[in-house]
Order: sequence, then structure tokens, then C-alpha cells
Amino acid sequence: MQKLPPIEKIYEAYSALADNRIKIGEGFADVLSSDSAKSYKVVWKDNTYSSTDNATYWQGYAGYPVIGVLILQSKLTVDTTIFEHFSDVNWNSLNKKHNRDYRAALLEVFSEKKLLPEQIDTIEQKTQQVFEQLKTLDIKIVRTLK
Repeated sequence: MQKLPPIEKIYEAYSALADNRIKIGEGFADVLSSDSAKSYKVVWKDNTYSSTDNATYWQGYAGYPVIGVLILQSKLTVDTTIFEHFSDVNWNSLNKKHNRDYRAALLEVFSEKKLLPEQIDTIEQKTQQVFEQLKTLDIKIVRTLK
């Protein structure tokens, strides 16, 4: 992958998966935002992906909709028991509240979910493993798929 997302985008993907907000079709997926106000379309052909979410479209890295699709396609191996800790999280409002400080937003989620320090350590270690997979994944992110 040419440009890596902030690791916190993986946690946003966990939420989308926990809440069943990703619906996959043939070569595309529809992803509902965490506040249900928007829907994003992820499209792929072979190892090239595009998405209408802001991160993927404007920043050029895999946003949470693409990461969620990669997990569902088994291109990223994840401990799915992590997902339950991230259900019903409104990332949109948290990211705005923390002025796009994604780490601060994540820490608030950990606090709100009353996760113990050892739980947080385990979740972060497992998420780091997913991030390492993402680094070596042979995919290309484009603004629009032709």
C-alpha cells in the first residue's frame, strides 16, 4: 500500500463490522457511516480500490470503509472478538469533538466502554498486527476506479 492510514481507522472499521454497516455486492460495497447520515461506496477490481469516503477519496489512503471490506474479503486477518468493544460508536462526532485527533477519540472510546488496561493492551497489540498486514498488502488506492 502506497500511503498508510492512521492506525485508528482500523478501529473505525471494527465498529462498521460490529454494527453490520458494510453490505458487500459483486465488486462493490455500501458502507453506512457511524452516525447513519452518509453512505459510502467502495469499488474494487483486482487489487485496486476506491471509495467515496473522505479519507480514501481526498487523502489517498484506505479509509475505514476500505479496511472493513479488506477484512470481510479475508485480505486482513483479524481477531473478530475485538469488534464487540466497538459497537455503537459515533466516530463522526468523536472525531469532530477531538478536532481529528484520532488517538484522543480512540482513548475516549476505551474510557466509555470501560475497558481495563490489559484489555486495551491486547486490543492495541492485535490491531498493530492488522496494521502490519496492511503495510505489506499489495493493493492500490485510487480516487476513482475506471
